[in-house]
Amino acid sequence: MARKSPFELLNQRIIDCNRCPRLREHCENVAIEKRAAYRDETYFGKPVPNLGRAGARLLIVGLAPGAHGANRTGRMFTGDRSGDFLFKVMHRAGFCNQPQCTDVDDGLEMIDAAITAAAHCAPPGNKPTTDELANCVEWFDKTFDVMKDIRVIVNLGKIAHDAVLKYYRRRGLIKKLADYRFGHGVEHQIPDAPPLICCFHPSQQNTFTGRLTEDMMFEIFDRARQLIEQ
Repeated sequence: MARKSPFELLNQRIIDCNRCPRLREHCENVAIEKRAAYRDETYFGKPVPNLGRAGARLLIVGLAPGAHGANRTGRMFTGDRSGDFLFKVMHRAGFCNQPQCTDVDDGLEMIDAAITAAAHCAPPGNKPTTDELANCVEWFDKTFDVMKDIRVIVNLGKIAHDAVLKYYRRRGLIKKLADYRFGHGVEHQIPDAPPLICCFHPSQQNTFTGRLTEDMMFEIFDRARQLIEQ
């Protein structure tokens, strides 16, 4: 049997985590009740591990798995409309092999990119509590520890942005989060750390209203490609 890499071992520890009873109950209940469109599918219903490989140079940070998306597929950001939007743009930018991300057997492969999140369980109303986010900090920090080749980080939304800034603060790289504002397309160059690019989250609230368009998001990933190749 092949020995598991530190990245694979970390992902298994994430899947086995039970630190947040409210979130575990919610994810399991959703997996039982299901959405009508997915009634014949078996939901993952566990904490969702990081997606991609440890050697990726682009790290994408989101908020949390979707109840009927990643909580169903077991893969970050896949299986719902946010994921449809994200992977269509990532494919256009060359960071994944296809635009479709419907289920675990769809053939999706990441290309020089990985996805993590501030929380690894789908929260009710997409709103994890402060304590629940704190419970995921260990997994967040260890993700950075095992990913040695990160050249650029794309933060999808303010909570993801703050999660990365708090990590930098824990590492002594910054002092105040307020010095690094969030805004779509805003970049932050922090000494001794990969550059951050801020992006609106591809939620339906943003994509259906036109606050975030495909071209706007493509510009983010195109910029990430430029920074990676510098």
